[in-house]
Amino acid sequence: MSIIKSLFLSIIFVIGSLLKVSSQTPPNIPAVVTLNGKELTFRYDNHILLAATINNDPSTFFLRQITDEKNGAVSQVFSITSSDGKKLSFTGFISGTDESFPCEAERKQSGTTVVRHTYGLSSSLLNRAVYDRKNDWVLSVDPSNETSDLKIVPVESKVNSNKFRLDINGSEIVFRFRPHYYQKHRGLNYFEPWNYKVWDRSIVGWCSWYAFRGAVTEKNIMETADVISQKMVPFGLDYLQIDDGYQQVMGAPEKWIKPNNKFPSGMDGLAKYISSKGLKPGIWTAVSFADKNFAMNNKTLFITDTTGNPVPDKYKMYAIDGSNKEALNKITKPVYRSFRQMGWQYFKLDGLRHLRYEGYNSNTDYFNRKKTDRIEAFRNVAKAVRNEIGKDNFLLACWGIRPELIGIVDGCRIGNDGYGYESLTKYNSFNNIIWRNDPDHIELNKKEAYRSCMATSLTGSLFMLTDKPEIYNTSIIEPALRSIPVLFTLPGQIFDVDPTGSDMIGHIDTDLSGSGARAADASRTSPYDLFLLEINKPFENWLVLGRAGERSSYISFADLGLPTENEYLVFEFWSKKYLGSFTGGFDMGHIDSWYNCQVFSIRKRVAHPQILSTSRHISCGGLELRNVTWQNNVLSGKSDIVANDAYTIYLFEPQGVKLKEFSCEHVKITGNKKEGMVRQITIVSNFSLTIIWKAEYFE
Repeated sequence: MSIIKSLFLSIIFVIGSLLKVSSQTPPNIPAVVTLNGKELTFRYDNHILLAATINNDPSTFFLRQITDEKNGAVSQVFSITSSDGKKLSFTGFISGTDESFPCEAERKQSGTTVVRHTYGLSSSLLNRAVYDRKNDWVLSVDPSNETSDLKIVPVESKVNSNKFRLDINGSEIVFRFRPHYYQKHRGLNYFEPWNYKVWDRSIVGWCSWYAFRGAVTEKNIMETADVISQKMVPFGLDYLQIDDGYQQVMGAPEKWIKPNNKFPSGMDGLAKYISSKGLKPGIWTAVSFADKNFAMNNKTLFITDTTGNPVPDKYKMYAIDGSNKEALNKITKPVYRSFRQMGWQYFKLDGLRHLRYEGYNSNTDYFNRKKTDRIEAFRNVAKAVRNEIGKDNFLLACWGIRPELIGIVDGCRIGNDGYGYESLTKYNSFNNIIWRNDPDHIELNKKEAYRSCMATSLTGSLFMLTDKPEIYNTSIIEPALRSIPVLFTLPGQIFDVDPTGSDMIGHIDTDLSGSGARAADASRTSPYDLFLLEINKPFENWLVLGRAGERSSYISFADLGLPTENEYLVFEFWSKKYLGSFTGGFDMGHIDSWYNCQVFSIRKRVAHPQILSTSRHISCGGLELRNVTWQNNVLSGKSDIVANDAYTIYLFEPQGVKLKEFSCEHVKITGNKKEGMVRQITIVSNFSLTIIWKAEYFE
């Protein structure tokens, strides 16, 4: 054997070993707690998750612990308690994989509730836990009157691991460890994150449904591609998805693959046209089957009654038998194999709730006769689609929450038909942990345009527009342009802020009808209307607070997880208004009816000129700012800008500070004005590029 071949095989062996280790199921067991003098260690699955020092005399505190394992959900609690009543000073480090992050694990008992998401690793004072998605464990500190000054701060982020510093003071410090948290404690049996990753790229696109519904034509799609490729692709829109209306009938594969006469170029020709416009082709399909003649001539491929005849539901649809490989090979796989080969890259798989409820739940006796698990049969249908389209193409489950398909689909339409920002207060803990949440398509009308774009973008959800193309030649396109692409966020809470959907998730196993809203759907009613995005960049951390209603008028900085001793600058993004500098909190005022929402940039005030916001994106600089520094009386930065889009930088200049010069090469500086303590600098370029800008001040 040659040296090169031997080396190659060794490399393959190592890679294989690493892959094998990474997909091993972590044990659902308690950890081992060891207290040796002042040193405490917490070891789980051969890894030290917590190493800490209690900075007190060992004779003045003691360890207690208890473990409960009801219904397979392991809860391990241990406490360090002062024996003399004095406060303990506790310092340590929590270690996790590269998918670990700080968060809240329990609901706050008081204060204003916000739906939290973070971009980058959070340093919020609201955090009382670290969750490790890859291994599905959470280690949290119980809230207590005996505990104070809790801080969990990221200190190290490597390719495969993260580390967090933990500081606590208190006379009794209580830790709670829950392995298999989402799987066992949240009841998501199919959640095995060690076997799959969440789709972490932005999903922004356009869907034809509300624009054209079933009357959609090839001409409609091509005209829309022409418009959005020019107007929106430069800003971050990637996908164009055709919805229901192209197929001949929901039936045999050829009825999908060869479209009706409204599409003379065929589905392959349409995919090529969409791709030629710099867009990724997306397509709607459904698991529903309406062709009665085919069903009667192929009875063994469908769910049948005791006489052997296929059973139609109230919509006169027939349910394919997912436990029958022949059914999947003849009906399901050819459709998706063909569409993938044509170049389609985004697949919306509809009718899943009807297949589950009217098809499988309503015909439990059929699966009992076959001695087959109906849920596994249901999963087989989605698996067949996934296997044909591949891992690199996006698969959206539609519609209603679909916990049976966790690990198979990339996204899920979490509610009923129609967009509502309120749905994003539900299943917030699923978003970008389980899958990408889809709140349904956004219509850019006067009432909802700004509010819908705001809530979808700040939560890092799936973002799909659905207007007729002429709308995108008007000013109402502005909120969409400023909200895309969507940043990949992490939930700040691993519980659902509004649990009225997830509390009913058990109904899925017994629902018999998919008609209308179901109990577990993320409905469009909720008492919560504040969405918080924490931006964590190497050069600065700041908050973006979205307000969709006026249930609360005043917000405290403590409720946003900020240190209350600091002063903060507040700037409203849509109206471009500087509200002022505040301590403690601020009054958000009334919402302008033009926008129907507010977006506040909240930054810690420093002693020199600083950025308040930029105009490019709703993240107030989180998207396009690469770097910002203050050195030798110069504020400088790097920004990625879009061709022919006026890019404005809003600078806060403290009283007495005077600008000497603002410079930026290869662009036009079209505006430079100051009102009060806020300076606006506007830049325009004929090309999309990265610019370096500098604001030099007199000493």
